[in-house]
Amino acid sequence: MTRRGSETRMVAGVDEAGRGPWAGPVVAAAVVLGAFVPDGLADSKRLSPKARERLFSEIMTGAEAVAFRIASARRIDRADILRATLQAMRQCVLALPVKPHQVYVDGTHIIPGVDVPQRAVVRGDALVPEVSAAGIVAKVIRDRIMRTWDRAWPAYGFAAHKGYGTREHLRALLEHGPCPLHRFSFAPVRRATERSGGPGQETNVRVSK
Repeated sequence: MTRRGSETRMVAGVDEAGRGPWAGPVVAAAVVLGAFVPDGLADSKRLSPKARERLFSEIMTGAEAVAFRIASARRIDRADILRATLQAMRQCVLALPVKPHQVYVDGTHIIPGVDVPQRAVVRGDALVPEVSAAGIVAKVIRDRIMRTWDRAWPAYGFAAHKGYGTREHLRALLEHGPCPLHRFSFAPVRRATERSGGPGQETNVRVSK
């Protein structure tokens, strides 16, 4: 862990996890580290699950402010994946208990409806510590959600692939048809829906914290 000077500006980093999968939510997070920077921050995709969990715990306890929001599969279907993601990111920034002076967003889009100076940074999750932290928070929360949903829908292997389009996921999708966690606006799921005649039954599951 390192400490920055007291003059450190309140900079927020914003990132998401789960834009690409065929199933499950998008999770967006915003983090203001302030003077606190945990050791080992990096692009969440390059970290081991154990390292992500360690950093997640340090960020949640040591950061100046953290907020996350979830866009469900149904919201993604209604809005489209980009708009649903940007909406969740906007909600994160607005939910922060402190107002940042600057927002850095991973990728190529700034967030509509945020009255704070913003900068979109390609590979920001590897270049900006606050964005790295936000990506870790979003990834850990989403992985936990998908492990929980795996208990409700074990046939799909969500705990292993987290809803991404793996060969095993495609095989299960074609065999069983989609479940309510799937994104029906995504082409592979839409084709499976047409083949199977519709989604499975709804279910209610608590997501572990």
